[in-house]
Amino acid sequence: MNSSSSVARTLSSKNPKLLFLETCSNLIQLKLIHAYMIRASLIHDVFAASRLLTFFTKLEEPNSNSLCYAQRIFSQIQNPNLFIYNSMIRIYSTSNNPQHSLQFFNKLQHQNLIPDNLTFPFLVKSCTQFASLETGRQIHCQIIRFGFDPDIYVQNSLVHMYATCGDMGTASRIFCLISQLDAVSWTSMIAGFSKCGNVESARRMFDRMPERNIVTWSTMIIGYARKGYFEKAVDLFRIMQSDNVMANETVMATVISSCAHLGVLEQGERAHDYVMRNNLTVNMILGTSLVDMYSRCGNIHKAIRVFKELPERDVLSWTTAITGLAMHGYAERSLKYFSHMVRMGLTPRDITFTAVLSACSRGGLVERGFELFESMRKDYGIDPRLEHYGCMVDLLGRAGKLDEAERFILEMPIKPSSPIWGALLGACRIHKNAVIGERVGKILMQLEPGHSGYYVLLSNIYARADRWDDVMDLREVMKEKGVKKLPGYSLIEMDGSVHRFIVGDRSHPEIEKIEAMWEEIVEKIRDVGYEGNTSDVLFDIDEEEKETALRRHSEKLAIAFGLMRTGPRTTIRIVKNLRVCEDCHTATKLVSKMFDREMIVRDRNRFHHFRGGTCSCMDYW
Repeated sequence: MNSSSSVARTLSSKNPKLLFLETCSNLIQLKLIHAYMIRASLIHDVFAASRLLTFFTKLEEPNSNSLCYAQRIFSQIQNPNLFIYNSMIRIYSTSNNPQHSLQFFNKLQHQNLIPDNLTFPFLVKSCTQFASLETGRQIHCQIIRFGFDPDIYVQNSLVHMYATCGDMGTASRIFCLISQLDAVSWTSMIAGFSKCGNVESARRMFDRMPERNIVTWSTMIIGYARKGYFEKAVDLFRIMQSDNVMANETVMATVISSCAHLGVLEQGERAHDYVMRNNLTVNMILGTSLVDMYSRCGNIHKAIRVFKELPERDVLSWTTAITGLAMHGYAERSLKYFSHMVRMGLTPRDITFTAVLSACSRGGLVERGFELFESMRKDYGIDPRLEHYGCMVDLLGRAGKLDEAERFILEMPIKPSSPIWGALLGACRIHKNAVIGERVGKILMQLEPGHSGYYVLLSNIYARADRWDDVMDLREVMKEKGVKKLPGYSLIEMDGSVHRFIVGDRSHPEIEKIEAMWEEIVEKIRDVGYEGNTSDVLFDIDEEEKETALRRHSEKLAIAFGLMRTGPRTTIRIVKNLRVCEDCHTATKLVSKMFDREMIVRDRNRFHHFRGGTCSCMDYW
């Protein structure tokens, strides 16, 4: 039996109430025991007092009340020993004021106490908490001075600190010095590389790791998602399942969010099924991820059903539902949800107003949009940000109020950004206003000379006005500046696999069948009035070549593939990275009628639900 256990047993036998410290679970109970210790003069016993402080070391994140009380106990101890100081360092290392740990380290040294291997890991953790690389290096020097640099716990804390603070070079050097690498060592390196955006190095470390735990899997999957590698995040989750590792709520929220970004409903549904089969807790984070996934994957009705089944809902979950309804064109319902949320006593945030203003824009609700815009500052004290001003420009522009939209931009109290001018340029394209469009286009080319989308929009505006000389001049400017049009692509999920079609790309293994299928589709929809609209084709080529270019638009290939591979009346879901062009929009409406199919297309701006020859956007997108 060691000396500390012997002392504890002796003190407890004389003072049985100290045994309650072992099961003490809250501050009220601790205060009762503390009061007893003061009355029994036990507070002057260093070991007994240290048992009080041990309670605070068990707290994951001590609040201000807990910290003040721990400080008060410390001040009552006449000659605190190393254990007491280590306890205080540890307590503050997990608090909102981790830098205070350093004060206790300084006091420790002033008392001529020698730190041990338990002192430094929590000091380094404190530096990690407040992201002070310079202070961490100073503590590292102290570690070397006292000879604790070979200690594995100290080494792991240093690797974690340097990796978290972005110094991967030093983290790697210390990692290589560790004689017995464990899960903490590997995970710290993987997390550091992921945080720096170097997911390739993180994955190499991950693949080299002899044994992985849920923390490591979670770190790698989250790292992929943060970098935008959503397909890899979902693929890694599949590998995780094959390794029989049980996912937690954090992993599933990330996987489901990745499915939302990809627009892959089948995989999102499988992830949801995994959550339910394994009895994971559908907390607000995971629940909100599910609502977002179903919304962004085209099943807004399932999204709302999940939302209604959430055990509790906060502003973010309400905002997610409001955003989903707006994206799918349910403007009035989106506004009803907003009103309901406010009636429940929840205060909308700035992102909530972005959602409802977008709903007004997509629904053409100009007056209601301005009422909400004014309400932001007047009723909630929220100063509109660029996103809100952009929504208002989009609202006016889509409604055809182009002069008002331009005036609104010029009178903004903050400098308008490129997306705000871009919203007006898009409206000029829809409403065929070449005069304002030209003014706005020139502003955008000064703000973002390398953004291909603005050149394409202005070119289409010129083309619709039969200003072909200006189209040619603009194309020459693009050549001179090396600006290339962003290639459009469309994704379609089939039997759990994602198929990507890129405009003009013929690499798909079934491309000949797909193109032949589209030719059959064209023949059928021509019978109901389809004529290829080549006005959106930028290139200076003859009409026959333009017609061929139109037939190879990515969403048309995806539609043909979907019709080939699915049975009658099956809904076809497509995700596109750009705005749907007018020709594809017209063609898809006719396909939905002639083939009796519902087609749900998510483009850069919104969802389009094509049924029976009409679209949910009512040709207003």
